[in-house]
Parts: sequence; C-alpha cells; structure tokens
Amino acid sequence: MDTVFSTAKEKMQKSVNVLKSEYSALRAGRATPVILDKIRVDYYGTPTPINQMASVSVAEARVLNIQPWDASTLALIEKAIQASNLGINPQNDGRIIRLIFPQQTEEQRKELVKEVYALAEEAKISVRSIRRDGIDKLKKMEKASEITEDELHKSEKEMQDITDSFVKDIDKTAADKEEEIMEI
Repeated sequence: MDTVFSTAKEKMQKSVNVLKSEYSALRAGRATPVILDKIRVDYYGTPTPINQMASVSVAEARVLNIQPWDASTLALIEKAIQASNLGINPQNDGRIIRLIFPQQTEEQRKELVKEVYALAEEAKISVRSIRRDGIDKLKKMEKASEITEDELHKSEKEMQDITDSFVKDIDKTAADKEEEIMEI
C-alpha cells in the first residue's frame, strides 16, 4: 500500500516539475537564458541546445547575449532562433547574437497570465488522473483481500489529502508566476 502512495507522490511531483519547467520557458518580459532551452540548432546533423554551443548571458534586464564558441555557428544559431516561435528577431553583429525582449503591453501580459493558468489546469488534471489511478489500485487491493474496507476508505482519504497538497502547490506556483508577469 505504501508503494501506491510513494508512486503517486513521485508522479505528482513530476507533474509539478514539468509545470515549473514550462513556466520558466514563458517569456515574462525580462531576459532569461532558460527561454532558449527548447531551441535546437542543427549542428553537423545533430540537434544541439544553444547552451552547449555558446555562452548565453543576460546583458541587461531585457537583453540576452549569445556568444558562440565556434564563430562559424553564428548563422546556424540565428536561423534556429528565427525558426522557433520565440517572437524575437535576433541581431547578429558578426561575433555576438543579441536578443532584445520588447516591453510587453498590458494586453500581452494578460494573455500570458491566461496561458499560465491553462498550464496550471493541465497540471491539476494530470495530478487528479494520478490520484484516480492510485485509488483504482487501492480498490483492486481491497477486492483481492490485501486490505480491508476500512483501510481502503482511510487510504482514499490519504490519497485525496496528497492530491490536495499538490493542487495547492500548483495554485501557488501559478499565482507566483502571475505576480511576476504583472509586476513588469
């Protein structure tokens, strides 16, 4: 029975971690190297992350500098950034690529907050699905006479409590991200 709870907790934590990863890649108006994590450059036939080909640094609050270790990859990196749906046009000066993040309008920030809550809802659905799977396993254990009916009810309540704590964590994470987006 403990393995059911530990497996559920582990899977729920992964859902929360995926949500946080998604949030870190959202463009919140300020420059952050994490936004480039999903972009891959076709480097000698191998999709390679930008941070493995170049030094990425925050020059100013809204400016990212990308300095490739191999100058011949500058055009490849620029092309990959343009092909991504980042919405920022890279500026290439022959040595460094600069990404200048424009100031977001109130309307753009509100749209971003809607996306934040849509991602949070997906994470909650995932957590609830994990809860349902865990409860199904507990019911099968009860049918197989591995646990009693009382233990089943107690376990269902415990599974719900675990789920509630993860949903609360998701809500807090979403609220924090909303605050970060709207304060800019």
